[in-house]
Amino acid sequence: MMAGKFKVFVTDGVSPSGVDVLKACPQIEVVESPTLKEKELCEKLKGCDALVVRSQTQVSKAVLQACPTVRAVGRAGVGVDNVDVDAATERGVIVMNTPAGNTVSTAEQAFTLLLGLARHLPQAHASMTAGQWDRKSFQGTELNGKTLGILGMGRIGGEVARRAIAFGMRVMAYDPYLSVARARSLQVELIDRIEDLLPHCDFLTLHLPMTDETKGILNEARLKLCRKGVKIVNCARGGLIAESVLLQAIEAGQIGGAALDVYEEEPLAADHPLRKAKRIILTPHLGASTAEAQESVGIEIAEAIRDYLTEGAVRNAVNIPSVDARTMAKLRPQIDFGFRLGRLLSQIAPARCDRLQISYAGKIGEEETTPITRSILKGFLFGAGGKDVNEVNAPKMAANLGLKVSEIKQAEPGEYAELISVRAGQDGKEAEVSGTFFGTSPHIVRINDQWMEARPEGYLLLMENKDRPGIVGWIGTLLGKHKVNIASMTLSRSAPGSKALSVLNLDSDPGEAVLKEMLADKDITAVRVVKI
Repeated sequence: MMAGKFKVFVTDGVSPSGVDVLKACPQIEVVESPTLKEKELCEKLKGCDALVVRSQTQVSKAVLQACPTVRAVGRAGVGVDNVDVDAATERGVIVMNTPAGNTVSTAEQAFTLLLGLARHLPQAHASMTAGQWDRKSFQGTELNGKTLGILGMGRIGGEVARRAIAFGMRVMAYDPYLSVARARSLQVELIDRIEDLLPHCDFLTLHLPMTDETKGILNEARLKLCRKGVKIVNCARGGLIAESVLLQAIEAGQIGGAALDVYEEEPLAADHPLRKAKRIILTPHLGASTAEAQESVGIEIAEAIRDYLTEGAVRNAVNIPSVDARTMAKLRPQIDFGFRLGRLLSQIAPARCDRLQISYAGKIGEEETTPITRSILKGFLFGAGGKDVNEVNAPKMAANLGLKVSEIKQAEPGEYAELISVRAGQDGKEAEVSGTFFGTSPHIVRINDQWMEARPEGYLLLMENKDRPGIVGWIGTLLGKHKVNIASMTLSRSAPGSKALSVLNLDSDPGEAVLKEMLADKDITAVRVVKI
């Protein structure tokens, strides 16, 4: 337990109920302030032990450097985009958020916009306030019997699905990380490909994180696959659909309308073309803007900050697992390597895995492996949660997706002094990766049934091919022609002339065109690039 008096700086209008939680603790002195610019914040924050913010205050590297006494930053909300988490970690500052506090609020906002689209409510209101009585122009459509497509079935997507089903809607969902059993319990139809979902939807709502894989996920080509007149709601992240592409599709009549609560750049510019569009409903990022949500996240983050300062307890941290500093320092190389193994496995595993098995053999099996397991899980779920997934919330996210995680320890060494193996699968289909350390250097030593050796960094080109003379040279020439540099290469085979696995560490992504050129060779059966 920590001792002494602590000073907590609270800004951005955090809920008074949350502030009261801090004030009720005799060991804590609370300093309240409106939102401040960086220079003024640095001055006011000096001498404080913790900072509590919402989304307006930018907790930059400069702020953290200028205020060395700050040991914790609490974000009253889900995202931590306004906090430099890397800089905080470097300085030993714990960053905590409230991952579940605004789930219902955001789901209700999405469904409100869905209803507004169906019945043209903002447009009808504007007509009435202009002195008109125009019933014909605002004929709407019932939700009952219509099909709602949901992209992303996390906490918020699941709440939207429940409300849609209550309105008599058919719900179809795309989420490559959701298990079939979990989809069945939510009473939604799980679709494997976005392209197969879009033609069936009367309404479409997005509830995905912003990652490299999801940015622009509703592109021009996919919008053309939509049922003509579909109405789209986005309360998740700006940039999941490019605003210019959306406007063009609406003007062309392919998309019947849209309702947006988030934007590529916020706040939305006063002269932005979206503001002039007649079939678009706009709200200023109100997903979490309810009294209940703000009170909930305010109380939750206040309790977390209080407990950390007075007891040393850590919960909902985005940058460290709940272990002591000495253990963390000892396991840091394995924790970092575990994240890379998880990232690799997620990109070669079958879709919709419902089980993940992590095995530790040798010396590593004698250690406290919880931080490593959570880091592996974070890497495996990174494609599903992006920066929103961390060592603390990864187990909960896995449970929400129907992914069962198990851990096996074997203290006896095998072929390696220590070995970390991770296996994922569903319905008899599996993928596996294993890794170890050669001295202080981490190496991947197995992918599925092939033993090999590769560095877990950059871009990995995985190629399955028939073992024939000259194929390695041909691949090198092809990549050289396209200005793709090979950092290292390893080849694994069970016997001469058999199936081989070639693994190349590349300095850059070769692109789809190069992969297609490789697959034109009859002796190359599969090729893919994974980013670690």
